[in-house]
Amino acid sequence: MIKSRRLNTRKRIALVAHDNKKKDLIDWAVFNKVVLARHELAATGTTGKLLEEQLDRPVKKLLSGPLGGDQQIGSMIAEGELDVLIFFWDPMEAQPHDSDVKALLRIAIAWNCILACDRATADFVLTSPLMQDDYTVHIPDYSEYLKRKIH
Repeated sequence: MIKSRRLNTRKRIALVAHDNKKKDLIDWAVFNKVVLARHELAATGTTGKLLEEQLDRPVKKLLSGPLGGDQQIGSMIAEGELDVLIFFWDPMEAQPHDSDVKALLRIAIAWNCILACDRATADFVLTSPLMQDDYTVHIPDYSEYLKRKIH
């Protein structure tokens, strides 16, 4: 049996950026302000405050990434409360919470969440015709994984 969930026309988008990528994400969001206004936005810590100021619209603000915001976003993905993750992460600098970052990316992939980690991919995601309508996402079936014997 294939499990799925429906993404509404108004998508729920999480926006996350490492410190060295915050300016890039804010610039991208301002450039796409009109399109983003059609969707619900959530963000971690400082990124959420900056987005709210620059976009002049409410953003659901979670904890700072290193203080649990990455886990909050991951939990929202696993619970089906987010549809898209735009995460401008810095591949050139180690983060004190690298394990959290890796876990967040793993959760996004595990639950077939739409994911963009750079501006080019975020542009393609946001301008895709699939963003304009409802969309059905197929959820992987992990029942066999959950039944496995642990030694």
